[in-house]
Amino acid sequence: MSNILIIKHGSLGDIAQASGAIQDISEFHRNDDVYLLTTKPYFELFKSNPYLRAVILDKRLSRFNLIYLFTLMRIIKKYKFAKVFDLQNSSRTSFYKRILFPSANHVIWSSSETTLPKDKSKKEFDKNPVLERFKHQLEFSGVKTDKVTFPDFTWACQNIDKIKNQYKLNKYIILFPFCSPHLTIKKWPHYNKFINLVKNKFHDQYKVVVAPGPLEIKNAKEINAVCVLNNGVSLSISELATLIKDSSFVVANDTGPAHMAAHLGAKGLTLFGSHTTAYKVSIERENFRAIQVADLNKLTPEKVFEKFSNSIF
Repeated sequence: MSNILIIKHGSLGDIAQASGAIQDISEFHRNDDVYLLTTKPYFELFKSNPYLRAVILDKRLSRFNLIYLFTLMRIIKKYKFAKVFDLQNSSRTSFYKRILFPSANHVIWSSSETTLPKDKSKKEFDKNPVLERFKHQLEFSGVKTDKVTFPDFTWACQNIDKIKNQYKLNKYIILFPFCSPHLTIKKWPHYNKFINLVKNKFHDQYKVVVAPGPLEIKNAKEINAVCVLNNGVSLSISELATLIKDSSFVVANDTGPAHMAAHLGAKGLTLFGSHTTAYKVSIERENFRAIQVADLNKLTPEKVFEKFSNSIF
């Protein structure tokens, strides 16, 4: 039996996307102990992942913090990992490789760099859909891939009956109208007009809700929907996952909850402007589709409502 390490720091959408790759790695190494290195926002979440032996915390302090770096490397080295799967593929994790396994190839350290196709540059390879890149990385490393392109994020769910009863949630549509402050290009500005269209046609058939993150609670007051919280604070990732999975429909900007919805099997739509494509981020699923436009400001609520009306039943 050997120890195997997977590295996945975030973000939220990336965590959902990586679920299939983590499952494939674990099932391929079923006779080994598989560990995951992640960051604080996802540390407790990953403890409930059934495909992991344990989770190791990376505080991601500055690389110039030599005391922290030495401590982290000492922790990692004590496990004597036989192989590392770098699913983060960042400059930080490349830095870790140079410290831990400076001369290792894909046999020891599997990353997008060590498994890069010979006929492509890293820049060209990164244009491929993210799940296809994971699939190539794992297969190049000898891992049989059954789940990597079909991530299942339902492992993250937990019982939220108390919350659903509090808000009388039976049939409901959940909206994610927010985005990071520095990524406003992802924000569709017509959610309230869309809500009016929903209420005019469906009346009380569906409750319309939002589930804001900690920094979004104040902005949620601007949306004409029920704000779902747990004792006044944002839902945890596990609570949010269940709220999404049990919903009748999801409409979201291209944010973490949209990727969660896609890989929870939820029915819904995500709205893309010019910042990237639904194809590149591998978000479209059988029940979860995308509307892609050049300018989200010009995407009318009527067009989104039409797509919604044709998909909700």
